[in-house]
Amino acid sequence: MQDVLKQITPTRREQQEVKTIIQKISKSIRIAHTKVTLGGSSAKGTWLKNNHDIDIYIKFNTQKYEGMDIAQVLKDNVKDAIVLHGSRDYLQKKEGQYTIELIPIMDIQKVEHAQNITDISPFHAKWVNKHKKYKKDILLAKAFAKANGFYGAESFIKGFSGYSIEVLTIHYKGFKNLLKNVAQWKQTTVIDTEKHHKKKVQLNQAKMLSPLILVDPVQSTRNVTAVVSQEKYDLFKKKAKQYLKNPKKDLFIKKEFSLEEIQKKRGEKSILQLIPLEGKRDVVGAKLLKCFEYIQEQLKEHDFEIKEANWHWKEGEHAIFYYICKEKKLSPVVKHYGPPITEKDRLKHFKETWKKYTVQNEKGRSYVLLPRKYNTPKECIEELLNSEIIKSRVKEIKA
Repeated sequence: MQDVLKQITPTRREQQEVKTIIQKISKSIRIAHTKVTLGGSSAKGTWLKNNHDIDIYIKFNTQKYEGMDIAQVLKDNVKDAIVLHGSRDYLQKKEGQYTIELIPIMDIQKVEHAQNITDISPFHAKWVNKHKKYKKDILLAKAFAKANGFYGAESFIKGFSGYSIEVLTIHYKGFKNLLKNVAQWKQTTVIDTEKHHKKKVQLNQAKMLSPLILVDPVQSTRNVTAVVSQEKYDLFKKKAKQYLKNPKKDLFIKKEFSLEEIQKKRGEKSILQLIPLEGKRDVVGAKLLKCFEYIQEQLKEHDFEIKEANWHWKEGEHAIFYYICKEKKLSPVVKHYGPPITEKDRLKHFKETWKKYTVQNEKGRSYVLLPRKYNTPKECIEELLNSEIIKSRVKEIKA
């Protein structure tokens, strides 16, 4: 485990680079009655090696800025940055290889005074920092989640956020105990670390839909894992069991995406390169996911048997979709079903609609044999790429 920690822990050089950047930005932001502080995993000491994203919070005095748009105040004072839209606008800028996000928050003293979800972030850092003895375990848990594809709370990933991994690791008192417990998770799991709810956990109904209800240790009304999908929940369980059975170092190292490996796989392959629209990562990713899922659904609807399908995208790069279908010849015609033959009026309308074809009967239900629209996956995908559903969500397509 020490070897793994050495591979995933930021080097002294990285730590010094982050400190230097923080100092530089702190000096450059001169807004009255504000404090500039480090945020996110950097503030908790739970960031992984080669992570080049840094959150910096600009904390606005609640009395001096009451009723004011603090995002606009920040934008007016920092000109060399990109504006990103969220529940409250924030800024993004580059410093060498690092991406810095400048996030305006109100300097509240109690969670219940929050005007926006981001105002609560410093309380998350404070809670995690109370459990410093689990910092190494958190690094292992985050590396494990990233390597195995269930890390990230963006809408196009629907996985576990960094904070949720921190809370789970602390709740279960370490990395090994985390995996032992995750491997035994049932269909639905409820965790209330700070015991905010004396009996049964009751949250807003929308926050109870996730297979994992993880009550925020600093905010009793919030489910930290509300976005987690069934797929990512099950994947965490599967990988936990896999590691416990055979604890290999490979399970902490993310396998790099390889187009060459995909091209070697057997089957009828369709590989697409798409240039995404510009915008916030979460929004762009959600649009790409919609495109990927739409193509996948249409292939299935037209009877193509998908052996494997997935997509890959790194911000700032083009996206790659691939679909590998079973090589088989489809019938030249497909059955298009109509109403039961006992429903005379509907049957009459069906016959009129398809009067060029012979209406047949199968177990009391009418049908006609129509020429198959697509004979190969390639034909299907080529037409789908010209649909408005796809074209409105990407900048350019290279099939």
